[in-house]
Amino acid sequence: MVVAIIVNIAKPADAAGASRSAGTPTTVSIGVSDASQPYWQVYSALAKKKLGVTVKLVNFSDYSQPNPALAQKQTDLNSFQHVEFLAVYNVTNHQDLQPIGATVTVPLPLYSLRYSSVSALPANAKIAIPNDQVNQARGLLVLQSAGLVTLRDGGTAFSTINDVVSKKVEISTVDAAQTAGALQSGSVDAAIINNNFATAAKLPTGDRIAKDDPSSSAARNYVNFFAARKADAKNPLYLKLAALYHDPSVEKAVQEADGGVAVFSDATAAQLQAQLKKTEADARAAGVGK
Repeated sequence: MVVAIIVNIAKPADAAGASRSAGTPTTVSIGVSDASQPYWQVYSALAKKKLGVTVKLVNFSDYSQPNPALAQKQTDLNSFQHVEFLAVYNVTNHQDLQPIGATVTVPLPLYSLRYSSVSALPANAKIAIPNDQVNQARGLLVLQSAGLVTLRDGGTAFSTINDVVSKKVEISTVDAAQTAGALQSGSVDAAIINNNFATAAKLPTGDRIAKDDPSSSAARNYVNFFAARKADAKNPLYLKLAALYHDPSVEKAVQEADGGVAVFSDATAAQLQAQLKKTEADARAAGVGK
């Protein structure tokens, strides 16, 4: 299936103003990190059919780019991140971007090509985890839940490698985009790998030996969503576009692309925004942005 994607940063259309209700063609640009995935074609076709909206996907290969582009009005929305990621961005950059509609929670897995279970890992097995602040903490929590490490005070969403107080394995931190390569090269026995990088590397779900629980209270920080500028958080058209992600045809396409691992979230915009506010406070308390 060929995916037609417009990848350029255009001046966003006005925020669902009178011209839209008058029937003028509307284009909404959405920053994403996976524009080549077929489900975006399904989503875009549905937006055109049901809302009369042309979706312009603006693809970013670096997670650090979509939020600044949104804040600077280079895109109208974005959809690539979870609550904790946005909390760290907002606190660090003194911004107030807001979630407006939940999409999915994707478990963060520990993969191994050599061992079929956590219990089979040898003493001092080498494990790679992402080195960025958000995924490093989440990865450490996965290792703790698997009984491989113990974190100071039970760990938090902002734990670092320095908070490991005991361990059964040797941990190395690498760029999140390099975790799959480290595993496939054989330089580590196991690796914490984000789903998009695992999918790109064609790692089978059968190679997962541990993961976090998307139904746990801690998982509230890892719900993904559509984000908007605060001034647009109640924009009716943008809210409809966020809700469109849960059309059965889109959800089916997402599951096909993600190997059936995505857990769709019904969290409301208000719930997401409340969780964001709490996580921003936790980030400040942890010294993020200082």
